Amino acid sequence: MSMNRTMSVDESTVVLALETSCDETAAAVVMGGNDVLSSVVSSQVDIHAKFGGVVPEVASRAHLQNLLPVVSSAIEEAGIQPERVNAVAATVGPGLIGALLVGVSAAKALSLAWQKPFIGVNHMEAHLYAGLLDDPTLEFPLVVLLVSGGHTMLVDMQDHGRYRVLGHTIDDAAGEAFDKVARYLDLGYPGGPAIDAASTRGDAEAIDFPRAMLHDGLNFSFSGLKTAVINHVKKNPDVSNDDVAASFQAAVVEVLVAKAVRAAQQTNATGVVLGGGVAANSRLREQMSKVGAEKGLRVALPSREMCTDNAAMIAAAGWHRLRSDGPTPLTAGAHPNLRLPIDTSGVSSR
Repeated sequence: MSMNRTMSVDESTVVLALETSCDETAAAVVMGGNDVLSSVVSSQVDIHAKFGGVVPEVASRAHLQNLLPVVSSAIEEAGIQPERVNAVAATVGPGLIGALLVGVSAAKALSLAWQKPFIGVNHMEAHLYAGLLDDPTLEFPLVVLLVSGGHTMLVDMQDHGRYRVLGHTIDDAAGEAFDKVARYLDLGYPGGPAIDAASTRGDAEAIDFPRAMLHDGLNFSFSGLKTAVINHVKKNPDVSNDDVAASFQAAVVEVLVAKAVRAAQQTNATGVVLGGGVAANSRLREQMSKVGAEKGLRVALPSREMCTDNAAMIAAAGWHRLRSDGPTPLTAGAHPNLRLPIDTSGVSSR
């Protein structure tokens, strides 16, 4: 079996990756860590919309139905034969345990059938690579603002596999706040795009919502902002939903941008990279670019396709992990609460 740690990993190494951590069934083929040959995503948004959120059991069943067609499409679109694949990667966490197991089990099965190494990938680490996929010329150190449904954090990415968490949310993640406010305003699901769309019709300065912890360190807090939105609407039942959405979004974005810039200045980073689903938000992209330019910082905005959950970023992170750590044992499992770990020296380890 070609699964030893001494295998050569170079610009010609092709990784097939699977991503099933939540409600996107994705597969991608990436060569050399950044050349995306294909990236296929089958969204379950319509399935979960009637529930107003992701239902774990429903997500797992949908992954079972969608995964093989998605993998076949990814290989076909890449224009390669399965034997050209050098390694198979999959997200092992964090995420929904049932959903994760579908992807991990399939990746291990392909690994065994094709006699290729298996690579278990941390989903949060993979988000750090989304910006590098779109712009391989980025130079370390970088500050990554990782904002998704379950995570809001600032990461000092010093090199491949070397990073430390500079700040994180102490309560709700930004994406979680978007979802909760959208649900309260009855704007639809998913909440992030719904708030973004409503905001284009509203006045971002109509309501002065609080900017929690704006001048206090690099951690975040969005729970109080969500409560402020609810209280304002209760006291002003005739207020425009569009104005509320726009003002709420402005409050979230101002804090995210200010802290990302502060983190970059404190770490002497060459630039700021956005990652995660909320990185597709139009105001965040606009304000991060504007403020970054004013401060002389390079700002990397991944394409919207690379912001949301996808397998190309899994393949990229997997390629770098295979090069540095070698294959993951097939006995390794899925870890729903997996974190971006830091060792005592402040440098990450897996």
